[in-house]
Amino acid sequence: MDMKVTQEWTRICDVADIPPLGSRVLERESGNVAIFRTAQDKVFALLDRCPHKGGSLSLGIVHGESVTCPLHAWNIDLASGQARAPDEGCARHFPVRVDADGSVYLGLS
Repeated sequence: MDMKVTQEWTRICDVADIPPLGSRVLERESGNVAIFRTAQDKVFALLDRCPHKGGSLSLGIVHGESVTCPLHAWNIDLASGQARAPDEGCARHFPVRVDADGSVYLGLS
C-alpha cells in the first residue's frame, strides 16, 4: 500500500518582507525559524540555531547560499543546513515555497 505524506504549507510573508541578504524570524515554541533571502531572491528556512554553540543564525551574514553564524563564523549551507568543512554539524532546514505573487510558504510538518 502506497501512503503519500502531503506537505502542509503555512503562509509566512511576502518575499519583499525579507531584506535582501537578510532574514526574518518566525517565532515558535518549538524553536524559532529563520527565513533567509539571497541576492538572487532565493528563499531558505533553517532552525534559528547554529549547530555549534546555538547562535542565532538570523543575525548572521548571508552570502551566496550560505549564512555565517555571528558567534564563531561557522558557514552554514542554506539549502541543507549543513556546516561547511572543516566544521561539522547541521541546522534543521524546512521546505520553502514561493508563489508567483511573491507569497512565501513554509512547510512545518
